[in-house]
Amino acid sequence: MKIYTLTFLLLISSFCAAQVKYLYCGELLDMTSDQIKSEMTIVIDHNKISKVNRGYTEAPDSVEVIDLKDKFVMPGWMDMHVHIEHESSPTRYLDRFRQNKSDVALGAVKYCRRTLMAGFTTVRDLGGTGVNVSLRNAINAGEIEGPRIYTCEKALGTTGGHADPTNGLREDLKGDPGPAEGVINSVEDAKKAVRQRYKNGADCIKITATGGVLSVAKDGQGPQFTVEEVKAIVDAAADYGYVTAAHAHGAEGMKRAVLGGIHSIEHGTKMTEEVMKLMKEKDTYYVPTMSAGKFVEEKAKIPGYYPRIIVPKALEMGPIIQETFGRAYKYGVKVAFGTDSGVSPHGDNAKEFLFMTEVGMANYEALKAATVNAADLMNLSEDLGTITKGKYADIIALDGNPLDDIETTLVVPFVMKNGEVYKSHR
Repeated sequence: MKIYTLTFLLLISSFCAAQVKYLYCGELLDMTSDQIKSEMTIVIDHNKISKVNRGYTEAPDSVEVIDLKDKFVMPGWMDMHVHIEHESSPTRYLDRFRQNKSDVALGAVKYCRRTLMAGFTTVRDLGGTGVNVSLRNAINAGEIEGPRIYTCEKALGTTGGHADPTNGLREDLKGDPGPAEGVINSVEDAKKAVRQRYKNGADCIKITATGGVLSVAKDGQGPQFTVEEVKAIVDAAADYGYVTAAHAHGAEGMKRAVLGGIHSIEHGTKMTEEVMKLMKEKDTYYVPTMSAGKFVEEKAKIPGYYPRIIVPKALEMGPIIQETFGRAYKYGVKVAFGTDSGVSPHGDNAKEFLFMTEVGMANYEALKAATVNAADLMNLSEDLGTITKGKYADIIALDGNPLDDIETTLVVPFVMKNGEVYKSHR
């Protein structure tokens, strides 16, 4: 019996040691400040950071050592606006009639993996068919590879609004979707729609506060919710601990969303100084998604890529979104990183860093938007955003210093999420 006990203890000890990893970092930007630390050791126990030591800590023989001495190490990035189920294509508007949810899910597996391999270890999915909930669950269970997903399940809109799933359909298919389908027209509808998202497994709430570029409807920027409806959504969401987001292109819709207590404005294409001032007063985040704006402008010039009703909206909105971001950043509006990937290609998320810095944002501030600020927006600062003791081991490594050259973010040779290595060129 004593021999059995000793053997058991040795096996347990060996298993525990195997869960400990030492990362030797040539340069480390832990995102607690803009100071780079050289020759550091990150100690990971299971899925969390247990220590961050100066120098290369000598490792016991039983501990796995990951040598990143020639790399620049920092926290995994967080994209606050993706659509992980799909990706733009000329057939996108027909696919919803041809594809079953199983087809969507199988196709989305590659989008999940691409996103993670690009260094994005956490994303906020802001709207799909409900497959996004299953993707999140499959990733959490280790069945497929992908980022940690926080999803709104189905975005909320008004009848005929940007998130009305029957826009553009023939009359006999339109029906009258309601809160269960994410369509609301009153304060009571608003509450029910939020509660339905909870029932369906959502992690957050998104509304479409204005018309949209890619919906099959003429208006791409007019307001589509009342302040009272927005407030009802935010209040109901608070009961479940949900962070809220508002798609918005036009200023009036943004203003109503901010007054209603929304936590972030997405896109913000025609944001005015009045809205910027209000956002600063209300501590509202801005998620710019310039990647999507540039993509739709480019594709709208290709005949047949989008339905005709979309083309003028894309050509109007696309060229101005980056300039708006530059003004909002200089005004002092809080920024969290977001791309709208799914409109633009999954895996190209880091191009947003280039667009941010092209109009005056410092490299460190752009990286902060995708780490510290994103975690703050989602109330995840205790677990994510910096490389510090007690946080999840979401860690990436680059070949160069992004504070000197932001383009180094475009190639990510090492990715760890939740203490597990998913990508390494060694």
